[in-house]
Parts: sequence; structure tokens; C-alpha cells
Amino acid sequence: MADRVTVIGWDGSPLTAAARSALGAATLVAGAAHHLALPEVPPTAERIRLGSVALAARRITGHRGTAVVLADGDPGFFGVVRTLRAPEFGLEVEVVPGVSSVAAAFARAGMPWDDAQVVVAHRRTLRRAVNVCRAHPKVAVLTSPGAGPAELGLLMEGVHRTFVICEELGTDREQVTVVPSDKAADHTWRDPNIVIVIGGTAAVTEDGGWIAGRDPAAAPRGWTLPAESYGGLMGEGELEPLRAAQLARLGPRVGDLVWDIGCGSGAFATEAARAGAAVIAVDRDLRACERTEANARAFGLQVQIVPGTAPHVLENLPEPDVVRVGGGGVAVVSAVADRRPQRIVAHAATRDEAELVGRDLTEHGYRVECALLQSVELDTRAWTETERSVAFLLSAVLPDRTG
Repeated sequence: MADRVTVIGWDGSPLTAAARSALGAATLVAGAAHHLALPEVPPTAERIRLGSVALAARRITGHRGTAVVLADGDPGFFGVVRTLRAPEFGLEVEVVPGVSSVAAAFARAGMPWDDAQVVVAHRRTLRRAVNVCRAHPKVAVLTSPGAGPAELGLLMEGVHRTFVICEELGTDREQVTVVPSDKAADHTWRDPNIVIVIGGTAAVTEDGGWIAGRDPAAAPRGWTLPAESYGGLMGEGELEPLRAAQLARLGPRVGDLVWDIGCGSGAFATEAARAGAAVIAVDRDLRACERTEANARAFGLQVQIVPGTAPHVLENLPEPDVVRVGGGGVAVVSAVADRRPQRIVAHAATRDEAELVGRDLTEHGYRVECALLQSVELDTRAWTETERSVAFLLSAVLPDRTG
């Protein structure tokens, strides 16, 4: 095992004295091509072109001498330090950090970033990164080849955002470009790059906030809120007890895309968005679409509204993770199941209707549960009944997508 391992973050500025000292004593140096070309790298040191960090870690583990790993920005922030310190390698490292590429990107844009979400986009995580950009007003995306600004823009079709694209930060070729999200695919972008995705409005606090990302105290407490929070009257399928059960079974979370079909007042769509998920709300009633948009905006949330009649309007929507079917019956449920979301919830007024929906979901390969939910609201001043609701709640889980 190497006698000493130092990880140096480089942000394009001159190396610090500590970094130069570590490099000067190195017998092995790992890094990208532009790192290995630095004049401070000893000519006699073994050099490893950094592709797979795990492979480099194995080489370092077997090295006898002093090793240095060079990385861009802050190597402890979505960087190489995590891999090097993995138990399988057993490496103890010293870190000389640089300015993180995210901090540098926001500095170039002249924007604060304590309220931003930060995501990494690879080919396998690109869809989830896009969903975060759909749901949140300020996101920094650490891109990779095949999951860059063009791909982000194409997958955000139907949602308008502004991209601040920072290419090759800290080098002589550094460039910062501002484009609408729907124009990002019209350009060729140089790697490495970071995309700051801006859209909508975020809550502003006088004292600057107390936690990175979205402030949980900015939203009312509770999974679901009463009808008056959404403008009053709701249909049977939107009453608070049913919504709470639906949310519990779907479990929307950051990185998910939720479809809310038959969104009505927008109560469920808003509450799924409050959980951090991206939401597409669908309804054939334009007044319902307007009400949903207004309710989401009142909570400072990003919800995409799609007017139209299901199931036809669903054909061109991006792939969902979880779906609430608030109306349309078996035909809509079947069309949704064809898209293979991980979870689906629906409700029915009668047992016969519930059986039809449940059988269709079972035929699509879902594991189905059905429960009869009955709630009675009481006026606690006189302890008299004011409202009663009864519904069959169907929840379906796709066994091969249980993550």
C-alpha cells in the first residue's frame, strides 16, 4: 500500500504550497490528461491516466511510495475521495481541495447556490436528473458524455427553463452561455461542463435560510391539507383521507415523475410536488387545469399542466415512476399500466368497478391490493356527523420495479 495518498483538487488557479509539496514528493500521480500535463508533476513519477477511479485505487493500493491523485474542483464533493476511501481499498487520504466546479459555476453566474439542488447526470441517472430539474427552481447538473446540456434540453420538452452552461471552467477555453432549455440541443457543448437550470420562483427568506436546498419550513406541515387550502369544494376522489392513503402508497420522492390523471383541484398534484417529485397533471376540464396551476403556484411549486382527455393525451408524455388515476376507469388504468410505472393508485365507487380495475392491473403483471376506506367527519362542537365518504382504494406495485 502507498505510504501516503494525497488528493489535490485543481480549479485552474495556481497550486497551493501544500499541493506543490505533495506533488514534488510523489512517486505515482493519477489524473486526467490536463492534470498530468501540469509542470509540477515530477518527470520520474509513474503516471496513471484517470478513467476508472476504482482501477486507479487498486494500482495505488499496490504501490510502494507516495501517491497523488489530481481531480477537478473539490474532490470530496461528488468526487474521487469517496471511492478512494471505500473499505475495499482501505486508503487513508489527505485532501487539498480546490473550489468546487458547482461553486465556480454559480460564481460565474453571479448567483447564490445554498438554495440549489445538485445532481449528477450519467446515462443511467439522466432521467432522474431531468425530473429534479422539472420539480425545482434552481438545479446544478454535473454532466457527463451522453448526459449533457443537449440531452437535458431534449428530455425537458414541454417545460421551459433557462440553462446557464459553463464549459471547461478554470481553463483558457472557459465559456459561459445562457440559452433557453429548448435551444440547448441546437449546439455542441465541450466537456467538462456544468448546467445551472433556472425556472419558476423560489421562496426568499430575509435571513438567507438555515438549510441547503429547499427549506422544509416554507411549506405547511402535513402530508395532505384540507380542502380550503385548495379553494374549497372537491370531488369524492379528492377528499383528504383518500389523498393521504394514495400518497402513502405511491411514496413520491425526489427524482420521481408523477402523473396525476384527472387532477381536479390539483390537491394531489401539489402534495406530490411538495414531496420533491416532478409532477405532470392531466385533466380534460380546462378549469381544473387552471385551478391546479394556481394552487401549485400558490405553494411555490413547479407542476406541468397537460390539458386533454386520457388515455390519448398520455401517449407522448415522458415515462412515469408512479401514477394516480383520478378518473377515466379501466380504459385509462390499462393505458397507464402499459407504460409500466412502478406504482399505480386508483379508486372506485363500487365493488364491481374495483374488481374490473383490479383484474386489469393483475393481467398487466401488477401485484394488486384493494381496501374499502370509510371516513366520517365530525363537528367537534356538537360531535355530530358533517361528512361521510366511502371509496375502494386500489394500489398496484410492479414486482420487477420495487426500488
